[in-house]
Amino acid sequence: MTAEPMTTTTTSRPLRAWQRRAITRYLARGPKDFLAVATPGAGKTVFGLRVAAELLADRIVEQVTVVTPTEHLKHQWAVAAAAADIAIDPDFRNGAGATSSDYRGVAVTYAQVAAHPMLHRVRTENRKTLVILDEIHHGGDAKSWGDAIREAFTPAVRRLSLTGTPFRSDDSQIPFIGYEPDPGGFLRSKADHTYGYADALADGVVRPVIFLAYSGEASWRTSAGEEFTARLGEPMTAEQTARAWRTALDPQGEWIPAVLGAADLRLAQLRQSVPDAGGLVIASDHESAKAYATILTRTTGREPVVVLSDDPKASGRIAEFAESDDRWLVAVRMVSEGVDVPRLAVGVYATSASTPLYFAQAVGRFVRARRPGETASVFLPSVPVLLELASQLEAQRDHVLGKPDRDEDGWDDELLADANRVKDEPGEEEKAFTSLSASAELDQVIYDGSSFGTAAFAGSAEEQEYLGLPGLLEPDQVRALLRQRQTDQVTERSRRAKEGQAQPAAPRSQTVAERLAALRKELNTLVAMYHHRTNKPHGTIHSELRRVCAGPPTAMASVEQLEERIATLRSW
Repeated sequence: MTAEPMTTTTTSRPLRAWQRRAITRYLARGPKDFLAVATPGAGKTVFGLRVAAELLADRIVEQVTVVTPTEHLKHQWAVAAAAADIAIDPDFRNGAGATSSDYRGVAVTYAQVAAHPMLHRVRTENRKTLVILDEIHHGGDAKSWGDAIREAFTPAVRRLSLTGTPFRSDDSQIPFIGYEPDPGGFLRSKADHTYGYADALADGVVRPVIFLAYSGEASWRTSAGEEFTARLGEPMTAEQTARAWRTALDPQGEWIPAVLGAADLRLAQLRQSVPDAGGLVIASDHESAKAYATILTRTTGREPVVVLSDDPKASGRIAEFAESDDRWLVAVRMVSEGVDVPRLAVGVYATSASTPLYFAQAVGRFVRARRPGETASVFLPSVPVLLELASQLEAQRDHVLGKPDRDEDGWDDELLADANRVKDEPGEEEKAFTSLSASAELDQVIYDGSSFGTAAFAGSAEEQEYLGLPGLLEPDQVRALLRQRQTDQVTERSRRAKEGQAQPAAPRSQTVAERLAALRKELNTLVAMYHHRTNKPHGTIHSELRRVCAGPPTAMASVEQLEERIATLRSW
């Protein structure tokens, strides 16, 4: 078989440049294993189905098995395969053991294979099989999954592994992936073809993303009755950050309603240029998702579509939303990976998951480009780990084995759960804290790895300036407008400060809480301005201030300590 140009007989959708390059490389080599890494939204499914069509047409394989991480993705693959004239059965069950001869293959989940690997091995041995392993990094999620797909698909004639995020933060080797030593002597995953976000952005295949990070004061009470107040984004211990973050996401507080309201305003602005633009709220659990939906209904006057992981009609509801004109979809994590809703343009990251893998997959739901000039807007809590991930959206990561002292990539569910509970005796757990309140303000806007703006209260005119960015802009226009917004904001604040000095207001007594809130806001405004002058991260500036001023190890500083930090920062 030669690497000839593809015809349009297998699918009417024309291939993108990266897909043509990848298919040419694949056909020229004819490998048993091939790993294609392509950023979410780039079109991995189309590439995989074109490979399948070529191998079926040349009789190199007789059937196709598609393996996906979720039930929804099985059906999504089947629909895409049907458009490419390849009949795939998404309803295949282990109990049946076989499917109709009308199908050219089946779509199954990793969990389904793990439940009966020998069944799938027999199917693979009986007919020459191409196995497409979608989001192959899931092959390392659990030892049973990795062992199962290795046992089931070792006899396959061809294996095509696809992923948008090949990296993992552990040493679980991913089956059927090649590793090679890096300069440090560690084994690093090696892709046969890579098409990253930066490449896709340059080609206009994906949208640029504007991240709007919201900070605010979060207060909670521990099981011992102690009350704490901290500001999202300030340096804290992992436990304090987890609790402040969870408090902000509490639907009973002010943070979530304010951020959902801002996101809906942004969506309304985008829909002036893109009438069917949609929004997605990613929630941590079912209870929160339902509460967020209630808030959106109250805010917008229209009920959003709610999709829960235990809903047997989830796939159908997502498909209906994709084809509708509905404004908002609220869902738990099941829509963070692989869900194809191209009209999604605004996202609210209302979850405490923070691994690079999860963050990249979640943001990937909003980047699929449909026309020139579209941008995506993602609202998120202003916590250091998310700000860092937002700033490094274009970074390429590989899976590295055996690396000692591995950097913390964020918190997984177990660590967050541990921070949220107190363990007095083995087997005894109780909730460690109770959320009290959380305010919201726009902390900064991140675009193309740079930060713009200074703190602005939710609902303020300054916030509206950022929410009102036009819906269709070229990347350089977005950057220029953000710079102009920031300049105008700083100029106006300087003018107000001078007027305040020239005409001092009558003194008014403040409570300690009011004084602390005012000082924290002033400090964070100054930190933001210093960041724009030096390009140092916000967290680094706060840390330097704490070191110079000998502050406490947490964010719960006194009035005197905050005043000292403000005076120090003004002197820099």
